[in-house]
Amino acid sequence: MANRTRTSKQTLALLSALAAKPSQWHYGYALSRETELMSGTLYPILMRLEQRGWLETQWETPQDLAEGRGGRPPRHMYRLTAGGRAWATEALSAARAMLKPARQHPRILLGEPEMERA
Repeated sequence: MANRTRTSKQTLALLSALAAKPSQWHYGYALSRETELMSGTLYPILMRLEQRGWLETQWETPQDLAEGRGGRPPRHMYRLTAGGRAWATEALSAARAMLKPARQHPRILLGEPEMERA
């Protein structure tokens, strides 16, 4: 399931949060706080991932509400599908590989002063 398009840093932040606990259901507000993405950025990404089949969604059940805090409306929950987990792993690995520092001159890495030229 190769992803041939570039993945945005916002999508990577969301994938990282979802992939940290892939079998757990996440809700939007918690994802927003964890990723520091505003709702106008977060929810379109969530919808796009769902449309591609990489994310499954559900509403909180009445039982979930009874066990949690009462008096609030049900929340929309999100988690990666099996295909989404595979894609997230691939995308996050590719992003990490691109962030590896470029090889530099050893003298610069060691912090040695440059040699004076005569």
